[in-house]
Order: sequence, then C-alpha cells, then structure tokens
Amino acid sequence: MDNNQSFTKQDSEFNIKELLFKYLAYWYYFILSIIICLLVAFLYLRYTVPNYSATATLLVKDDKKGGLVSEMASFSEFDMLGKIKSTVDNEIEIIKSRTIVGLAVKELELNVSYFNEGRLKTSDLYNNTPIRIIFKDTIQRNLTAFKVKSTDGRIYSLYNQEDKLIDEYKFGQFITYNKLNFAVINIDDKNRDIDTHVVIKSLANTIQGYYRKLSVKTLSDNTSVVELSIVDPVKARAEDFLNSVIRNYNEDAVKDKNQIFKNTSRFIEERLKIISTELDTVEKKAENYKKENRITDIISEAGLFLQNATEFERKLIDAGTQIKVVESLKEDVIKNPKTELIPGNILTTNAADASNAPLLIEEYNNIILQREKYLPGAGPDNLNVREIDTQLEALKNNIISSLDRLINTLEINQRELIRQQNKTSSKISEVPTQQREYNIIQRQQTIKEALYLFLLQKREETAISLASTAPNSKIIDSALASNIPVSPKGSLIYLFAFFLGGVIPFSILFVRNLLDTKIHGSRDLKNLSIPFLGDVPRTESSNELISLNSRSSTAESLRIVRTNLEFMLSQVPEGIAKTIFVTSTIPKEGKTFISVNLATTIALSGKKVMLIGMDIRNPKLDEYIDLPSKGLSNYLSTNSTNLESYIVKQQGFDNFDVLPPGIIPPNPAELLMSSKISELFNRLKSEYDYIIVDTAPVSLVTDTLVVAKYAHSVVYVARDGHLDKQMLNIPQMLYEDKKLPNMAILLNDTHQKRGYGYGYGYGYGYGYGYGYGYGAEVKKRSLLDRIFGKNK
Repeated sequence: MDNNQSFTKQDSEFNIKELLFKYLAYWYYFILSIIICLLVAFLYLRYTVPNYSATATLLVKDDKKGGLVSEMASFSEFDMLGKIKSTVDNEIEIIKSRTIVGLAVKELELNVSYFNEGRLKTSDLYNNTPIRIIFKDTIQRNLTAFKVKSTDGRIYSLYNQEDKLIDEYKFGQFITYNKLNFAVINIDDKNRDIDTHVVIKSLANTIQGYYRKLSVKTLSDNTSVVELSIVDPVKARAEDFLNSVIRNYNEDAVKDKNQIFKNTSRFIEERLKIISTELDTVEKKAENYKKENRITDIISEAGLFLQNATEFERKLIDAGTQIKVVESLKEDVIKNPKTELIPGNILTTNAADASNAPLLIEEYNNIILQREKYLPGAGPDNLNVREIDTQLEALKNNIISSLDRLINTLEINQRELIRQQNKTSSKISEVPTQQREYNIIQRQQTIKEALYLFLLQKREETAISLASTAPNSKIIDSALASNIPVSPKGSLIYLFAFFLGGVIPFSILFVRNLLDTKIHGSRDLKNLSIPFLGDVPRTESSNELISLNSRSSTAESLRIVRTNLEFMLSQVPEGIAKTIFVTSTIPKEGKTFISVNLATTIALSGKKVMLIGMDIRNPKLDEYIDLPSKGLSNYLSTNSTNLESYIVKQQGFDNFDVLPPGIIPPNPAELLMSSKISELFNRLKSEYDYIIVDTAPVSLVTDTLVVAKYAHSVVYVARDGHLDKQMLNIPQMLYEDKKLPNMAILLNDTHQKRGYGYGYGYGYGYGYGYGYGYGAEVKKRSLLDRIFGKNK
C-alpha cells in the first residue's frame, strides 16, 4: 500500500522544464496544426460576410413629452404635473421602440432583400439592385424567396427556391405569388442582363430583428447626448437605418407636439367662450349689488363713515362738557351774592353763540365794578347804589334765564348728535356684511378675469409654438459606418486560430499522456529505493551486437552500466566469477538484449565471460546469437556431467562463451531446483571472470527467485514506455524483502525526439509453455507510428 502511494505521489510531481521539453519534442505537430488553423481562419475570413458598426449621436432635449403631461404642458405654471417630467431614459425608450423602428423599416423596405449569388459567396445588393419589388398591400406575413432572371429588360422569368421556373411576366405587372401581390420594377431600362435573388421577410419579424440589433445609450450619466448604433453586413444600409430612425423620431416628436398644440388651442378657444360668458354674468351681478345697496365704493364710504362717527363722538363730548359748564355757572350765579363778580370766560364760543349769556355776564360784572366805585363814598343806601342794585338784580335774573335757555339748546344739540352717531354706527355695522358679500362677487370676477387673460395669453403662445415647432433632438453626428468590420475581427480570428493550433496538439498529447500509465524516463523511478544502474537508449537494430568499435549511444550506455556494476561487485572475492542475473517484471522489456550486449561489452574489455540462457521457458538468445538447440535444459535433464559439450564459443570473440537455454522442458522450475545448478555455478565461477545469466520475468514465474541465491548482483530491467507504473511495486518489494541479492534497476529503451531518438523493435509473445512465452517481433516503425509516438 505504501509503495503504491509513493508511485502515485511520483506521478503527481510537476516539473515545468521537463513538461516543456516533453511537448517541444513534438514541435512539428504544433507547427503543422498552427498552419492548418491559420489556413482555415484565412478561408473563413475570405468567405464570411463581414459586419460593420454604424453610429450616430443626438442631443436629446430633456423636456416634457407624451400623453396627458404634454397636452397640459401649457399649464405648467400650475405645477400640478411638475413632478412628471420626461427624462433622457424615456426618450431612449421612444427612439428604440418598435414603432420608430417599424417606421424606418417600412421607409427603407428592409423586409425585402436582394442578393447576387456567386460560386462561394453571396453579395447583398442593397443600393445596387437592378430591380425593386412594389407591394399592392402593406401586409407581408409570409417568408418568400424567388429569383428574377431577364435578358431583354422587358420580360423576366420567375423561379422558386428550387430554381424551378414558375412563369414569365412583364416588368411592372402585378402578380400573385405565395399569397403576395407585388410587381417587379426594372429600375434602369438599360439593365438587360438581370439575375437577382429576392427574399421577402415578414414585416413583423424584420422589425423585431432590427429592434434587437439597435442599441441606444447615453454617452455619460451627466449629459443628454445619446448614441445610436447598429451592426449590419451592409454599411450603407446601417447608416440609412440610423438616419431613418432619427428622422422618424424627430418627425414623430414634431407631429406629437403639433397635435398637442392643436388640441391645446381648441381647448383654449372653448374655455374662452365659457369664461367670457361667466365673466359677463359676474360683472352684472356686481353692478346690481351696488345699485341695490346704493354704494359706489364700499372701502371709501366705510372710511367716511368712520370719520363721521369720530367727529360725532367728539362733538357729543363737547356738548356734554358745555352742559356741565353752563349748569355749574348757573348754580354759581344762584348761590353767590349779587355783589360778586360772575366768571365770564368759562363759556365756550359755541355756548356764547347759542345765547346772550356772556354779554349779560359782562354787563353784570361791569355794573358791579361801577357799584364798587360808588360804594366807598356814597354808602349802601345811596340812591345811585340802590338803583345799581336794582339793575344787578334784574341782570342776574336775566343771566339765569339765559343760562337756562343755553342749557336747553345744548341738550337739544346733544340729542341730535346722539341720533347722528347712532345712524353712523348703523352704517358702519353694515359695512362688513356688504364687504363680505361684495368680496364674494368680486373674487369670482377676479378669478374669471385672471383666467380669461391667462387663456388669451396661452392662445397666443400656442399659436406661436404651432408656427415654430422644433424637433425633440439635435443631430450632433449623422450615421457613419466604420470601415473596419466588427465581426469577424481578423486579428482576433488569426490569434484564436494560432492559439487553437497550439491547443489542439497540446490537448491530444495531454490526453494521450494522461491516459498513458507507462513509465517514461528515469524520473518515474525516483521514488524507488533500488539503486539506479543507468539507462540504455533505443537502437535502430534490436539484434545487432555491440562491437569493439561501436560508438552508438547504446554502446556507450552499456559501457557505463558495466562500470557501475564494477562498483556493485567490488565485494566479490578474487578468483570467483562475478555472477550477474538479468531479469524483468514482464516480457518485452529487453532483458535478453541487455544480457547479450552486456556480456559482449564485458567480453570486449578482455574479460572471460559466460552467458547463460536460463530463461528455459521461452528462450530468446537465438534471436541475437546463432546457437544450437541443445543447452542448459538438456544438461539439467540428463545424468551427463560433460558441460563442455553444451557450451558454445561466440564467433569473433576470444573470451565469450554461451550456454544455450536448450529445448523447452515441461518442468522448468524443477530443473532449476536440481543440485546440478549448484554444481554448474560452482564450476563456472572458477573458470570465468563474469557470468551473465538471462533469467525469466519475476512477475509470472518463480524461476529467477529459485536461482537468485547464486547471483552476486541482479540487474532488474524496466522498459521505458512499456512497463506500467503500478507494477514498479514488484521490484520495490523484491528489493525490500532482499529476495534478489545486490539488486539494481536499469531503464531500457529510453528515447528522445528531435534527432536524439534511438530504438529497436522487438517483442515477446506469451502463449505457450507454462502460460507464457515470448518471441522476437522486429518491425520497422511506420510514419503513422512516428507521428503518434508509438513504440513497437
């Protein structure tokens, strides 16, 4: 379990450099794939119809539009609809609406397409068509395609989609085909050779298609500049479509505004008639109210009433004061002696005007002063004094009477003032009611007048607006199509083709490597604790023996292996042959090839070498060396002790002997367990310097394990690209359990690409004996095998 985990861990290790060189070894696949993909990209760009992008920019006016809001736009001062303002987003939705797109499609007749079919490419004849289709009705729901051919410019032949002749017609003649009533018009009578394909699409589907292709967006969040764009194979058609959309949008906006202004003007005229009648009624009502209440100006009369009331109040106070003064004076006149002076300056002018009391008082006071002059000299009994007293008595009575009359006059005046005051107060108390009632009438009159004047003003404004209606947008840039197609983009297509050309072989190689569980290179052996003896590259000839002058990489690698083995066999005593067993996990790993060439390499160094074919189940030595049929199995199965009769001297070598495996016995394991094996090795170890033994694979039979005790070292061969990684646990377990002495592993049939490849072809075929056997299968690698990296 631990060994399997270690091998799995080994597989998961990642070396970028090694991975890079692994794929670079197949550089020619990448070059070929890239060239093919670039060629396909070129053909695709050559025969694919390019699409071009056309753009136009508008400055959209962000004012009110649409429905009730627009119709009431003249009454914006009321601000009843002030919060319902159109935005640029609303105008964008209007521009790209199906209604506007439909108007453009109908105007340009975009549901009818004209084509000229070439051998590989079909060209759209948008503005270069020699004919034109005119419909008798505007409803085209069916998809129809046909071909028009003419050679004289007067009569044309109509063919269906299957290129079957339908009939011949005159240009301009209305015909019915596929439920469509239309006429074909020859635009230029000089055109006589006409061969045009016509495709008539459903108007609704065409509108829907252009609706989806049209893109409308603002250039930024802070502006009302809108960009319209569309992608189409024909640049002129894209430009015409955008210009038509803009034109129809503006015309629709102007038409909408004109309709709004007309409706508004009609509404204003109707309201003016109603308001005029209502205003006349209110004015007559105000006139009648003033007549009934005998008023001209309520405010002015109310002010006069207040002024009179104040004056009456003042006079009433003065009258009361005068009455008090006169009463006090009368009382004083009655109480005082007749010889005292009477105050004469306390009566007001008004009081003096009302009677002769002031004159009488003045006269009375003068007589008293005169008496005062006589009295000191004449005495109170003087005749003149008495006469003066008589006059004084009479004047006093007259004064009292005059004061009484004055009091009566003042009281009458006071009562008149009270009456006037009450009348004025009554008038004042009626003013609020009159003012309120008149205000109601006046308010109605003011409202009607203001509304009447407002409608007159709006009527003039609407008339001016109707005469100078402006479109809803200003064209900043008319539609212009780019000369560089947006699709397919040549640079991106070539870049993608280049990338795909690299990805395809990479993916194939990656999948192949992913599914390949065989060992490849010494890296896969790193996790083994077995000593690594070296690797042997692939050779072109599997049965060629290494000679003294061989300078191939295989020969050099075997010399390195021989040198490494000397270090491993350094503990072998002198005089005893160094015995080396060569085995493998499964057949077809090249252990016999390694045995023969390793023995040859050592023999070329001047050492006496014995090569024993101990894989007696299915021997392979005769594929490399000419050997007799008798050998080890014959020696072990008989009682003969004459070993020399079975040993063969290899031609061309002085110190290279071979003990052939002999015939295939029915009991190979029993023969290898006989005592003669021990005698064999004891004898040969004393006669030779090296003994190389080609043994059977260890995963299928126990032959090698039976005789392993006679070995000083075991070379365990693992073939590159042949042995499954999971089977590496077999040599690892054998090494850990020490079942094979002084064991070392050798990697066989390693190969590199780019001129450094080596190989040899040989195979093993199990199928007889004790369940296995193998024979040579030397086969030259085909070109297909080399392309897909197969090693056979």
